[in-house]
Amino acid sequence: MFDALTRQPDDPLLALIGLFRADERAGKVDLGVGVYRDETGATPIFRAVKEAERRLVETQPTKAYIGPEGDALFLERLWTLTTGEAGRGRATAALQTPGGSGALRLAADLMARMGTKGVWLGLPSWPNHASIFKAAGLDVITYPFFDIPSQSVQFDRMMEALSGAAAGDAVLLHASCHNPTGANLSADQWRAVSDLIAARGLLPLVDIAYQGYGRGLDEDAAGLRTLLAAVPEALVAVSCSKSFGLYRERTGAIYAACSNPETALSVRTNLAALARTSYSMPPDHGAAIVSMILGDEALKADWMEEIETMRLRITSIRERLAAGLSRRWQVLTAVREQEGMFSLLPLEEADVLKLRAEHAIYMPTSGRINIAGLKSAEVDAVIEKFLSL
Repeated sequence: MFDALTRQPDDPLLALIGLFRADERAGKVDLGVGVYRDETGATPIFRAVKEAERRLVETQPTKAYIGPEGDALFLERLWTLTTGEAGRGRATAALQTPGGSGALRLAADLMARMGTKGVWLGLPSWPNHASIFKAAGLDVITYPFFDIPSQSVQFDRMMEALSGAAAGDAVLLHASCHNPTGANLSADQWRAVSDLIAARGLLPLVDIAYQGYGRGLDEDAAGLRTLLAAVPEALVAVSCSKSFGLYRERTGAIYAACSNPETALSVRTNLAALARTSYSMPPDHGAAIVSMILGDEALKADWMEEIETMRLRITSIRERLAAGLSRRWQVLTAVREQEGMFSLLPLEEADVLKLRAEHAIYMPTSGRINIAGLKSAEVDAVIEKFLSL
């Protein structure tokens, strides 16, 4: 019976990981996989995470299930971190999920159950966004967000497109540190799009996966907080993979900000029912770590110090890349102003393949680079190799 299946294409990014590992050349550079790396090329475990794990080993009383909803204290503390005063006292339904992808899939399943037809998705976006929505049976409608040749947000075109969205449609927004472009909306633009969403009766789904990597923990959530103040309902998908370095622990949450407690209760029961028939119970270890860090002043302070150090390292590399690459591509001065781990360079596929073949520089053929994958000592050499194209 398995013969009825046809082989599916490999995920391009996962295939790139395999190609990089198989390359035996010295000095190879991985600008592909979306994880933070330090100056040694390692993806470190946060000091606060290590300490929280030590305490958990010594004090955790059980490994019993925590239920489909997950750890209520984790959900409360993460919501406060993400939304600040904007989320305080808001009627909210919340579920702990297997990573940010799990949160997005639960949101998509919930929207399908609600009868949502269209989800508006800005292009370019993280490739898995469209795949998740389509797998849930939703129609994906695209709008222009970023122009690669000019390295600019196409805000007027975005607003024009969303002005044609039907009431009840959903719209996906990146809270900050846009993947794959690094480009973000200004404070004024967040206010304008929030007003449009409220006026047209759209449902925003905000993906926040890189809080702390752009301008700072509060600054990276400012747009989301503006939106929550303007709309009666919203979905927020949170990932702890980058902000806490918990990639393999699959730690995330889905929140539904509602107009009243009765609606929030209905949403929560529907999310729990969807989770039950999907993965049943969320993994607990990562959430227990995050909850402990956010609930302990010393651990939280240490975590905040370390993520700020990581942010500043990325910012420093951005500045050097912008200065070097703009010698050939003047528009790439924009790399300095972009935020987070990624930028999307105006390269042809042939350029990317040439960099891979001749210089062992690995990146997706889209031209997206993971700036956090660069060591400071590699930056000048990598710039010269790009300029040689």
